[in-house]
Amino acid sequence: MKTSNSYTYFFVTTMAIISALLLSILKVNLQGRQEFNKVLDTRKNVLKTVGVLKPGMSDSEVEELYTSKFTKQAVLGSDGTEREYYIYGLPERPEGYVLPVSGKGVWSTINGFIALEPDRSTIKGISFYDHAETPGLGGEIEKDFFARRFVGKKIFKDGELVSVTIAKSKLQEPSEYAVDGLSGASLTTGAINRFLRDDLTDYLPMLSDGDKKTSWR
Repeated sequence: MKTSNSYTYFFVTTMAIISALLLSILKVNLQGRQEFNKVLDTRKNVLKTVGVLKPGMSDSEVEELYTSKFTKQAVLGSDGTEREYYIYGLPERPEGYVLPVSGKGVWSTINGFIALEPDRSTIKGISFYDHAETPGLGGEIEKDFFARRFVGKKIFKDGELVSVTIAKSKLQEPSEYAVDGLSGASLTTGAINRFLRDDLTDYLPMLSDGDKKTSWR
């Protein structure tokens, strides 16, 4: 009986150790994959914002295009903290600039990017991702039809930063500084209006003087 009990204890203990070890390995592998997917998703959205992300691109193609066409840089923002952004194209002859933006939405933090043309005033593209806004309402901010509304809009008026505003509904008349809103999503779009203006304000030193920056890959 003692031998049987000892064997049982040994077997249970051994299985517990093996199970814990396998779970630890699985957790590490999953964390590594999750981190890779997070970085890849960010890079896809950087590409998407300037219009070079194509349907069906492989992970390696995304990595190659990102590495060859984008340079990450940083500038001391107006809030006193270092803000990073991306130059699209050659640093000495940029085809555009991509600025990370984020802020609190209705249900979650909304992350995104806004791309500017070389004039640093005209919007080249925009994308919102990694959020938990309501599908069919605020969640529509991630759709292409909504992003297209921003292309060609201006963030400066007579030399002053005015950002770009999402209207509560359809605009009554065309505007260089505003886009049509989303039905039933006024809280989400109102939040975007606030953090977009705040983030662009933080980037003012870079938008007004491109020489005040540091860079790295």
